[in-house]
Amino acid sequence: MAVEYQNSSYGERGYADKREESYSRGGYNSGGGSWGGSRDNRGSWGGNYGSGSRASTPTEPLGEVDWSKKELTPFQKDFYTESSIVRDMTQHDVEDFRKEHQIVVQGRHAPKPIPTFEASGFPKSVLEELTAAGFPSPTPVQCQAWPIAMKGHDLISIAATGSGKTLAFLLPGIVHIQAQPRLLRGDGPIGLVLAPTRELACQILVECEKFGRSSGIRAVCCYGGVPKGQQARDLRYGAEIVIATPGRLIDFLEFGTTNLHRVTYLVLDEADRMLDMGFEPQVRKICSQIRPDRQSLFFSATWPKEVQALARELCKEDPVQITIGSAGKKANEKINQNIIVCEEAEKLDRLKTLMETVLDGNSKVIIFAETKRGTDSLQRTLKASGIAALGIHGDKTQQERDWTLHQFKSGRCMVLIATDVASRGLDVKDITCVINYDFPKEIESYIHRIGRTARGTASGTAYSLFTRDNAGMAFDLIKILNDCKQKVPAELEALNTRRPAQNNSRWGNGRGGSWGGSWGGANRGGNWGGNRGGNWGGNRGGYQSNRW
Repeated sequence: MAVEYQNSSYGERGYADKREESYSRGGYNSGGGSWGGSRDNRGSWGGNYGSGSRASTPTEPLGEVDWSKKELTPFQKDFYTESSIVRDMTQHDVEDFRKEHQIVVQGRHAPKPIPTFEASGFPKSVLEELTAAGFPSPTPVQCQAWPIAMKGHDLISIAATGSGKTLAFLLPGIVHIQAQPRLLRGDGPIGLVLAPTRELACQILVECEKFGRSSGIRAVCCYGGVPKGQQARDLRYGAEIVIATPGRLIDFLEFGTTNLHRVTYLVLDEADRMLDMGFEPQVRKICSQIRPDRQSLFFSATWPKEVQALARELCKEDPVQITIGSAGKKANEKINQNIIVCEEAEKLDRLKTLMETVLDGNSKVIIFAETKRGTDSLQRTLKASGIAALGIHGDKTQQERDWTLHQFKSGRCMVLIATDVASRGLDVKDITCVINYDFPKEIESYIHRIGRTARGTASGTAYSLFTRDNAGMAFDLIKILNDCKQKVPAELEALNTRRPAQNNSRWGNGRGGSWGGSWGGANRGGNWGGNRGGNWGGNRGGYQSNRW
């Protein structure tokens, strides 16, 4: 049986499904307003919460599982056999290969990288799918992640967007699942992939469908924004792989729709984004339902200290860490970055001028705005100027978002205006240009936004409108440009009022050092505090209620 894509029916969006769309710093634990104070106060949600899929109240809240009292069935997770090509590589060959592909490895269990698909040890059916896809060779993250995952080791992978990370965890996962006993009635999945947004979750499922066609593995995708009924039926029918956003999965676990007792292969994709959105408590709760001797894989584009702490806690063995390129804070060098310093009142005219330059009838362009209201306003303005554009943001229904993305991917619409809802998980191979109409408030968001272009082996161009209001980001942006050997405009240098603190680099130790020291003092004062407390609300609550 091929991997099946389960299309959830569309309809009126229930209140509870709003959680993946809030994108607030506190996630859906922030409470307040129509949510009724907290997630556990289900009474105020009313009938919309259940979406008609099952009972209106959960069977029981999720509690900690005492795994020491459980009898765990042993399972196999080491499937890797070195090919002769890899076996013949000397230590000098390995070091040269890693240096050429900018692979840095930390950990005691790291096997040699694999230079070709044939050396991966994947079954013939998987290799045939890779050949059919037309890929010439593994990407750097795949070269090193595949043998580590196939050996059954816990893995932390830090790599830029568009680096091929989805297949880096998906293909070893298929091999892992095929080696386990078949699912019985009432069993939950064997493989679980957590993703921060439904766009990313759906994209992972598309890859699962494409490359698992011959594996006989069934996959289900669970996310908010649509009624639960179809997803619940798919889960009850049984699936070897579940790809889910944290909020919706917890709903199904609490309602008893599925369970995680058989999960032995756990993936957290874009873990940094998951924590940025406030999902850390939900991730911890989900992981507490999974057997502790599981294999855990973390994939992240940046490596902040919050992700480091979570990885250390959730990985039950000493993980192997691989870093592709510069750890966490480097943009794709194949992107030509152009910074346009201007006044706020000039931005619209600058954008229209840019559109005349970049639109040639064949180029797809994505424009990022800061707010939902700004996205809609830009769409109307461009339409009045004769430029057909579509918008996507968190207030759009899932049906509207799917339709918009289909129009953009198919080329029926060449301009997409988006909030950061599309900065990750949007995998469109032929985006040639990214425009930051509103410059983001965090440098990580800048990296991920412009990373929508130059996917795979392609190159791309990014334009960013930068005003005096963005001066606090000048220091970080200049470093990104210098690291990628890009031109730094003199106007941008003039806006940079911050200098690196001596012997206390922000870039050297995962958001430590000058985040709480000279940078906080120069730009954000006590608001950041020692642990992002103060005005941020302690647990990042309430910061971005209308941002996306």
